[in-house]
Amino acid sequence: MKQPPALAVSKPTKSGFAAGLPLPDGWICVITLITALTLIPVAVLVSSLFAPERDIWMHFVEYQLPQLLTNTFLLVLGVGLSVAVIGIALAWLTAVCDFPGRKQFSWALLLPLAIPAYVTAFVAIGLLDFTGPIQTFTREYWGPIKFPEIRSGGGVIAVMTLALYPYVYLVARNAFLTQGKHAIEVAQSLGFSPTIGFFRVALPMARPWIVGGVMLALMEVLADFGTVAAFNYDTFTTAMYKAWFSLFSLQAASQLASLLIMFVLIVVMAEQQTRTRVRYNQVGRHSVQNRIQLTGKRAWLATTFCSAILIFGFIVPVIQLLLWASEVVRQDLDERYFNFLAHSLMLGFLASLLVVMAALFLSYGVRHKTNWMLRMMVRIATIGYALPGAVLAVGIFIPVAWLDNKLVTAGWIHAPLLEGSLLVMLLAYLIRFLAVAHNPIDSQMHRITRSMDEAARSLGVTATQLIALVHVPMLRAGLITGAALVFVDVIKEMPITLMTRPFGWDTLAVRVFEMTSAGEWNRAALPAVALILAGLVPIFVLTKFRLK
Repeated sequence: MKQPPALAVSKPTKSGFAAGLPLPDGWICVITLITALTLIPVAVLVSSLFAPERDIWMHFVEYQLPQLLTNTFLLVLGVGLSVAVIGIALAWLTAVCDFPGRKQFSWALLLPLAIPAYVTAFVAIGLLDFTGPIQTFTREYWGPIKFPEIRSGGGVIAVMTLALYPYVYLVARNAFLTQGKHAIEVAQSLGFSPTIGFFRVALPMARPWIVGGVMLALMEVLADFGTVAAFNYDTFTTAMYKAWFSLFSLQAASQLASLLIMFVLIVVMAEQQTRTRVRYNQVGRHSVQNRIQLTGKRAWLATTFCSAILIFGFIVPVIQLLLWASEVVRQDLDERYFNFLAHSLMLGFLASLLVVMAALFLSYGVRHKTNWMLRMMVRIATIGYALPGAVLAVGIFIPVAWLDNKLVTAGWIHAPLLEGSLLVMLLAYLIRFLAVAHNPIDSQMHRITRSMDEAARSLGVTATQLIALVHVPMLRAGLITGAALVFVDVIKEMPITLMTRPFGWDTLAVRVFEMTSAGEWNRAALPAVALILAGLVPIFVLTKFRLK
């Protein structure tokens, strides 16, 4: 029996789109190129282990490596546990319970996400250090009082927890919203109390989402440079910076970066193993409005807890930054700051445009070319978010410097052309933040079914019109979300910008680092306020499009 024409059209061919949109081989080449851009820095760094600089390496092994390993482990452990406890507690309270201020807290608790961790760090140091206003005030009125040392591992963990808990809060809240009060009711029907039901039923059901949020926060911890530098807390990222710019050994920096890559891969593999072994399906929102009513002491404890996190994580830092900025705005706000702002905005715009275009190529390629190898390439291309910015800076600079030297030796150029250029910065941003744009764009792409393409083609719509009239409007939310998130991540990014920028090309993030390194908190506040205002963009986007 002859197959109907409609079925014949819907069957994907070997060389093209299912809906008559041929996939050019050039697209596959672009996807291969993007994947190679991610693999080259990793391969370069790992290969550096086979050619160590013995003197410098022995110095690190004898005096610094044990401390680096200990500090990094304690930081990951402390922040991981803290963000999990705080994020889960806040998510449960705002998603399932009802208490005074719940509606306001549900979105306000995301606001600390707008403040870079290194900004929260120097605000905490400025307020709580021995010469800060809090200890000075207590000495004047109550005499010497022993305060915990803010420049310590505990201080770093506390600051990073306040800055990173929204990652866990956001995903855990979405998970609890799908359960509603239903999970507790099921637990009670089995004879459990509400508290035991939370730990035995609701929490295990949300574990995959919670683990994902915690892992995302830990990736930020491993990638952080500005926060640990402000606290003089040595980790692999600060050691790489010192090896490159203090010891002038790019080789030693690359070897430290390769060790950090191995550490990151272990964390990523552990997270992947957790997801493959545990599979849960959400079945919609259950009785979201039928919340657990908290009354009396429990209600006010919930309000107090949420208020404390919001106050210390957002309100206090913002108020202190505004006070510091008001002291220097007249004498410090000059033409340089407009250059800082222009450089930051330019980098954010160019990077978001480049990254969104690359993410579109990846998403279209996987959608219309059902090839396991292509899907694997896309997955490799998007692992850059798990690589710290300092690692990428080192991994990209080495091959670029090698290429420049080859071109100079061949006589094609008279001086290094690529080193310290905007092109190197944009390539690093592309590798680092491709996953940030790909996730929302690919999620929107899944909503475009092949039947929609076939229906449009049956109405005489051309390939160009199909993309312009059907695909782009349906991808609009993902495109805007991806571009906004990349834009804000780029202007806040410190290690890549600091280590690869052209000479004199300072940004707001670089200005914050320079002023905090000199201990001038009030002068660092002005660019920090600008970064926070920009950081509010993804909060608005997350609220508007309800990303999960």
